[in-house]
Amino acid sequence: MDKINAVITGVGGYVPNYILDNDEMSTIVDTSDEWIMERIGVKTRHVLKDDERNGAGTSYLMTKAVQELLQKTQVDPDSIEAVICATTTPDYLFPSTASLVIGNIGLKNAFGFDMEAACAGFLYAMEVGAGFISSGRCKRIIVCGGDYLTSITNYEDRTTCPIFGDGAGCVLMEGTTEEYGLIDRYLRTDSHYDPLHLEVSGSASRPTPEKLEQRKHLLYQEGRTVFKYAVTNMSDAVEIVAKRNNLTKDDIAWIIPHQANVRIETAVARRIGVPEDKVMINIDHFANTSGGTLPLCLWEYEKQLKKGDNLIFTAFGAGFTWGASYMKWAYDGSKFHQ
Repeated sequence: MDKINAVITGVGGYVPNYILDNDEMSTIVDTSDEWIMERIGVKTRHVLKDDERNGAGTSYLMTKAVQELLQKTQVDPDSIEAVICATTTPDYLFPSTASLVIGNIGLKNAFGFDMEAACAGFLYAMEVGAGFISSGRCKRIIVCGGDYLTSITNYEDRTTCPIFGDGAGCVLMEGTTEEYGLIDRYLRTDSHYDPLHLEVSGSASRPTPEKLEQRKHLLYQEGRTVFKYAVTNMSDAVEIVAKRNNLTKDDIAWIIPHQANVRIETAVARRIGVPEDKVMINIDHFANTSGGTLPLCLWEYEKQLKKGDNLIFTAFGAGFTWGASYMKWAYDGSKFHQ
């Protein structure tokens, strides 16, 4: 039998209606547009407001993204066999966000589940999804990545609150016997709790009044530590995947990095010798949407992608989780952008 490779055959995305710019951010916390742009590179971020989400959370964002994907690709919803949702901010611990998305869309033949690997979640979820495709167990699945990060953002912490926004993206994955799709990956997980965590979020630490008053239910990050690890590990992962597949910097059409900080993206590009115009960047107007950053990059840049382009995805998240994936793009992205 011919080897089956998992390819992306369509992309969808969604960001909320409300845009929070740096001028408004400076009325919430002691900061300024100049400070944020110099240190983070974020000008605006999209925020999911209560009057839009109608009681839902990340499932709202992912549902919108999947609806767009299905409309663009015109595939039969009944042909979708699985939905994988990578998120750190599920609507609930249970039921899963995937089950909510499946119900919202009305997918009759799909099973689904959530994955949590922080900001590297979509990178990991693509690998899991590719496994279902390449094994022949599924013919058509959807992989989502997204977060409602403003729901866990501490707007009293000027060093972190300007970084985050809300959004979600998704991809359609199918099989091919041609030399396209997900070719290789290098994924790693370490154990570091202190630099980046959400203390009151699971079974180890219950939401007592004291902990809520101390804002332990909101995201905590040591920026300098995370920056150092992110640059080193993302760069190393890209170099390992490129070397393993005999890819020079001239062979790489695009680097698709997690959008954590514009200085991280540019540092990774410089370290591996890839020009910055080959690095997908949208942190300036979307901010860090965690699991949403990689698919939202694809969503925005899709029309620039050409069949046969060599893409390297890389991400870094809490845990720490990180890695890189090498994909040979399977279609001319302009076909969905007539």
